[in-house]
Amino acid sequence: MGKSIKEVGVAVGAPAIAVISMYIAFQIFADILALKITIILGMSTTVGVLLYPLTFTIRDILHKTLGRKDTLRVVLWSGFLNVIMVALFQLAIWLPADTAHWALQGEFAIIFDSVWRIVLASLLAEVVGQVVDTQVYSFFVNKITRKFQWARVLSSNFVSAIVDSLIFVVVAFWGILPWSVLWSMITVQLIIKMIMTFISLPGIYLVKDKDGVEM
Repeated sequence: MGKSIKEVGVAVGAPAIAVISMYIAFQIFADILALKITIILGMSTTVGVLLYPLTFTIRDILHKTLGRKDTLRVVLWSGFLNVIMVALFQLAIWLPADTAHWALQGEFAIIFDSVWRIVLASLLAEVVGQVVDTQVYSFFVNKITRKFQWARVLSSNFVSAIVDSLIFVVVAFWGILPWSVLWSMITVQLIIKMIMTFISLPGIYLVKDKDGVEM
């Protein structure tokens, strides 16, 4: 039988909708920002790394409010929407420009067409990384303890941050940059992601666990 109205209301209430929206939006924003490479701590990284780590804690909040299965659905839907975003970028490049009133077609194409590999790497990394995060979080709650929320968040985020950083950097830049640079990018991304995790950690205590949900 289907869920009762009360149960459905818990899953799709205003707080849950807000958190889901933030998760998907931050994923998209981070992918767009990932189009630029910058220097942080003297090492190369993408600007998207400044925002993307926040999705780790948001994902943990989703896990608490929706449960493991629905959280995975949100993660996969987010990845699908990012693919749609990239397809729309390609459509925008393909459509003829109104050169009489807009002379930036070349620049637009360079930015959004030449970085397809970076965007693809970001999509793959975020989906795999967030799935790993969800599984580690669920294992901690089910097999270790439901106490110490900070420990479950830090452990799941740390493992997923490693996986995410490795996948993104290797897929995006392997064969283009030397391994010394790749390891520098992986290192700075991991450092920033964990710093952002610590900063956003208190947010996990603002949400109570959903009763009766497999964690």
